[in-house]
Amino acid sequence: MSKLRLAVVGAGHLGRIHARIAKGLEGVQLVGVVDPVAENRAQVASETGVPAFSNLHELFGLADAAVVATPTTTHANVAKELLHGGLHLLIEKPLTTTTAEADELVTLARRQQLTLQVGHVERFNPGLTSVQEKLSDPKFIEARRCSGYTFRSTDIGVVLDLMIHDIDIVLSLVQSPLQQVEALGLSVLGDQEDMVNARLRFASGCVANLTASRVSYTAERAMQVITPTCAATIDFAQRRASLIEPTEQILMREFDANTLTSDEKTHVSEHLFSDLLARRDLPSLDVNAIEQELLDFFGAIRTGTNPLVTGHAGREAVAVAEAILEQVATHQWDGATGTRQGAFALPFSPLVTAEADQWTEDDTVIIRRKAG
Repeated sequence: MSKLRLAVVGAGHLGRIHARIAKGLEGVQLVGVVDPVAENRAQVASETGVPAFSNLHELFGLADAAVVATPTTTHANVAKELLHGGLHLLIEKPLTTTTAEADELVTLARRQQLTLQVGHVERFNPGLTSVQEKLSDPKFIEARRCSGYTFRSTDIGVVLDLMIHDIDIVLSLVQSPLQQVEALGLSVLGDQEDMVNARLRFASGCVANLTASRVSYTAERAMQVITPTCAATIDFAQRRASLIEPTEQILMREFDANTLTSDEKTHVSEHLFSDLLARRDLPSLDVNAIEQELLDFFGAIRTGTNPLVTGHAGREAVAVAEAILEQVATHQWDGATGTRQGAFALPFSPLVTAEADQWTEDDTVIIRRKAG
């Protein structure tokens, strides 16, 4: 079998990681790295021993596939050129900044009969994969994804930067139409939202609360999932999960704490998570999630099957992100009679900014923002 020829487009933080990992994989030949910044592409080329290019078109005829790790706002244009050039693509998350752009890429990849995968790498996190088969029909999900300000991905806000991971995971678990979105958020350091809380309601009855912040003094990447038969806690940072599976007595509502004697209550208190709500830590594989993501990409290309995270899945995550950002932009901090509205209203007094693009009849500013 001939080697799959791969190029990496974008020599920033993630591009370097993809290039380094791909260089060491069997059946793959890393043929080049592309970046408009000479210093960036030269550094990755030196580390991997492959040619460096400044122009996408230099890949045509040289590569079969590419990883797109450019700034999010460039994904749509870069991907369109590469798809027209006949390359299979793994595009780092988020797929694009708008649903319209995502639709265009999904349609183009389908027309060209090319694999389009989106880099939602947390789908390959051992913490999630170790417990995922237990999480059918979730009814409540709570996720927190917080970090300090890294000065990466500043072309987009925290919804597309961080929350998009949890949006994608929630959609993959719930698999039910989204019916309602509530959200609020704030910009703290720049011209994008830096902290957001969203509440998603699905037709299945599931409710998901998502919190993301990139101005947090504590780092956290965790999710809790409650189903009719179990509850799981996933620590994405530590790449592990724990599972609570209630006994049949609990599930059938046959346990009544009010009937217990004093000694029985003491026993239950001390043995609750062994006797009634049996808790266990799940074993997880010691694997590199980005490597697994790349292997899934290459496997999909070779077999003609869908990757784990398809272009359509990436598109759905962007659509939900857009809905969240619309709610963030229209949230009224002082109720229906107030004027402070959107991510830029607090902690400062309301100001008329250049970003305002629509006015109501009573001169209340409405800021309309696309995803990112």
